[in-house]
Amino acid sequence: MTQGEYEMRVRRQESFLLAQDGQFLGMLSSNRYQIDSVLNEYGSYGSKYSSTSIFNQYGNYGSRFGQYSAFNPYASNPPQVIYRGQWVGYLSTNTFLQNRIDSHQLIDWIYDNGL
Repeated sequence: MTQGEYEMRVRRQESFLLAQDGQFLGMLSSNRYQIDSVLNEYGSYGSKYSSTSIFNQYGNYGSRFGQYSAFNPYASNPPQVIYRGQWVGYLSTNTFLQNRIDSHQLIDWIYDNGL
């Protein structure tokens, strides 16, 4: 994601995931039909087969070993959570990180926050 794209999404107060290598990882939306929602299991950001999905257990962002992965319990560079245009923390299973949203609780977090 370019700086301009990031700034545009922040201005529009969007909620999304951003990998620490700059890769956009999808919108935080409960709409499973939204093309770029992390909950769209057929989309680029929700499919377990997509290289840009946190749900791909073999990919950079969803494996147990990737440095940018939401599911690596030792990752120090997990995805960032942007909620309505504001940085709120990291999506991670690393219990040592502050400002962490547990990756296993993401779906509940999306619904609890009215997304």
